[in-house]
Amino acid sequence: QVQLVESGGGLVQAGGSLRLSCAASGRTFSSYVMGWFRQAPGKEREFVASIGRSGGSTIYSDSVKGRSTISRDNAKSTVFLQMNSLKLEDTAGYYCAASRSLQNRVSANGYDYWGQGTQVTVSP
Repeated sequence: QVQLVESGGGLVQAGGSLRLSCAASGRTFSSYVMGWFRQAPGKEREFVASIGRSGGSTIYSDSVKGRSTISRDNAKSTVFLQMNSLKLEDTAGYYCAASRSLQNRVSANGYDYWGQGTQVTVSP
């Protein structure tokens, strides 16, 4: 089992940047595919980005592609989401997730463990 703790959220002006972090417990972090999802009030949780076990395989949603970068440091059991050129519509709770499999990793159903989330609010 793995426990995930997100950090790095906050209030930022449109056009600004934030770097989210997700620290994982346990010694098997490198065996998990990691993902970031977000959920705005009244909306379903949506996929943001995913990264393979060694960091060589990344996928992004169209909504953040070109503005965000997912990365991981297996030695520190941490996954990151760098978000640039933030827009008002990026406002949401951002959640880190871990999956044992590369399959279905753009769907929340494909993940086994979740963090509690960190809030990102983008102001005009």
